[in-house]
Amino acid sequence: MTAQVLINGQWQDADATGTFQATDPNTNALLPETFPVSSWQDCDAALDAAVEAAKVMRGLSPQAIAVFLETYADLIEANKDALVEAAHRETGLAKSPRLADGELPRTSNQLRAAADSCRSGDWALATIDTAAGIRSCYEPLGPVCVFGPNNFPYAFGSVSGGDFAAAIAAGNPVIGKANSSHPETTRLLAELAFQAAQQTEVPDAIVQLIYRTSHADGERLVSDPRVGATGYTGSRSAGLKLKSSADQAGKPIYLELSSVNPVVVLPQALAKQRDEIVDQFVGSALMGAGQFCTNPGVVILVKGSDADDFVSRVAERYADAAPGTLLSPAVGKSLRASIGTLCDLGVDLKVGGGELETDRCALANTLMTCTGTQFLSDPEGYQTEAFGNASLVVLADDVDQVVNILSQLEGNLTGCIYSDSEGGDDPVYDQVAAALTPKVGRLLNDKMPTGVAVSAAMNHGGPYPATGHPGFTAVGIPGAMLRFGKLTSYDNVRPARLPKLLADQNPTGNTPRRIDGDWTTADVV
Repeated sequence: MTAQVLINGQWQDADATGTFQATDPNTNALLPETFPVSSWQDCDAALDAAVEAAKVMRGLSPQAIAVFLETYADLIEANKDALVEAAHRETGLAKSPRLADGELPRTSNQLRAAADSCRSGDWALATIDTAAGIRSCYEPLGPVCVFGPNNFPYAFGSVSGGDFAAAIAAGNPVIGKANSSHPETTRLLAELAFQAAQQTEVPDAIVQLIYRTSHADGERLVSDPRVGATGYTGSRSAGLKLKSSADQAGKPIYLELSSVNPVVVLPQALAKQRDEIVDQFVGSALMGAGQFCTNPGVVILVKGSDADDFVSRVAERYADAAPGTLLSPAVGKSLRASIGTLCDLGVDLKVGGGELETDRCALANTLMTCTGTQFLSDPEGYQTEAFGNASLVVLADDVDQVVNILSQLEGNLTGCIYSDSEGGDDPVYDQVAAALTPKVGRLLNDKMPTGVAVSAAMNHGGPYPATGHPGFTAVGIPGAMLRFGKLTSYDNVRPARLPKLLADQNPTGNTPRRIDGDWTTADVV
């Protein structure tokens, strides 16, 4: 029996153009559940329902939306075992500690963080200019579409993850498009979200779910006049097609696409802390079979015996470690193709490569090297993202060439610099950091980038092509909520007509920023 879609508060049969099944990456076998490919009719119905839900949500108190998010978080935790079983079966990710002890509590915690910010109103940046009689704040933007990735079925999922939490907390209903790698996990989460909606004061259509559409209908969806914005995490090629359609229609779309997350190890750090850095790098690069958006895919070293020893030790560790399970056959094929592209460019394959395993989704841990001169001869090619358990070490002639390499990097989510803890690399640190910082959304010192803390100070974003816009984060409340808000000014509007956030007596307890000077004017621009 084919799974039903959730549209306008009803689980119903899809208007389907076809069906699909997910694959168990642990066995390479198709899973028994069948899911529909929705036609435009399903998308159209979901958009109509989302528009009506958005109208209702505008009249709700922040408290009502916050209670929904908290109720949903409670239900996720109460149904932990079923969710972990489903996600493990569909993604191959370890039940513990990855899913049960890491990603699932992170998901419920970020829902609660979003509830707190919704309740307080801090995300809305309420501002009152008493001299000019102007007040402003961020308000809900309208229905939000969320496309979830394959590698975080809960924490970035289309009906549970950071984009979902931020959009809901900002007062918008969500239409979730499941990732085809874990549709059953997403269905279970949507059931819990719908249950939370029915138990609280929010409209049933606050969350809707479809599993798959044609590419043309996906592009039509993100550009539809009824959509406020879209959040997307996934491949660069698919994301850019959605962005092109959304841009042509003037619709905001926030993309997380690809990132090689460069790690620079300066000479004195490598000489003095080599073994520690090797341990940290191998642990980070092979964690989860390297399938993190912040996986350290490129390491940049200065040539010499210390660099040669680093490569030898990493290659030995890669060869000895059992390769992890990849998320799906599609991920395996993409990884194999990316390694092939890099080999065609002339990298030195130290270990790994080869063919995909037949009895599960897996490929040998792969380490490659190239010289700095090679890299600079084709920077775009050597930055090919090998999403999975494959890494490239670039051996530069000197620090000046390291800086030149950094200047040729595309935008990335993260960038790391390891330097001597006793100051031996300080004379060149500023030069390297000045070249790297403009290329990344988060700069790290002396640690690998794999962890992404759910913190208000976190930036999980960066320059293109890491994301579609360098000014926003996909992780971190309240910052992530601004993507799904519209800034509105109220000029000479009577007090009774103002949003509660902008009232002189603010019931939320969040104090607006006040501008009481007389410097403002009403000049015509």
